[in-house]
Amino acid sequence: MAKPYLEHLLGENERILLTSRQHWFILARSIFFEIAVILVIFVAVTFALTLMASDYYVLIAIVGFLVMLLFIASLIRDVLIWSNHQYIVTNWRVIQISGVINKKVIDSSLEKVNDVKMTQSVFGRIFDYGDVEILTASELGVNLFKRIEEPIRFKTAMINAKESLEHRDISPRPVIPDIAGVISQLDTLRKQGIVTEEEFQAKKAELLSKM
Repeated sequence: MAKPYLEHLLGENERILLTSRQHWFILARSIFFEIAVILVIFVAVTFALTLMASDYYVLIAIVGFLVMLLFIASLIRDVLIWSNHQYIVTNWRVIQISGVINKKVIDSSLEKVNDVKMTQSVFGRIFDYGDVEILTASELGVNLFKRIEEPIRFKTAMINAKESLEHRDISPRPVIPDIAGVISQLDTLRKQGIVTEEEFQAKKAELLSKM
């Protein structure tokens, strides 16, 4: 679902250079409690079925299943939220997308990025996660991506994309001649007898082929 949505956000000639998410620690922390509760309920229901009278088997199984279903739904929700929270570097901008059904999109144009700050703790260096802070000249000012995976790679991709964009902007643009004006000048010279009819027609055909 996220990939087609992202493709709709891209402009003409815009390319995705890197896609990242928050570190899997964030997901693990979110679903740890839910997994633990599901296992406890499963063990408790199994243990209760071995001790209770057979008349209560169906009731215990239904109640246990319904309670487990609530925590399973919560687990699935956390997984979807984590998987749909993306950080994308393109050749033009940095995009932050969040939300499963209702989407929230924050853009930071690479042209307006003034500085990129990265922070990694000891554990962040060991498990390769950290915070990336983007300082921009826009009204948003600062975009903070917390506990993102492979922060060095993400920062490097941003810097390289910004440098490539700046070099493209300062590259000299080809000068397009005013072909119609040149033909008009040649026609004037032809009428004055400075240029022959053959020379005029040959040069005119050459100029028109460049349009």
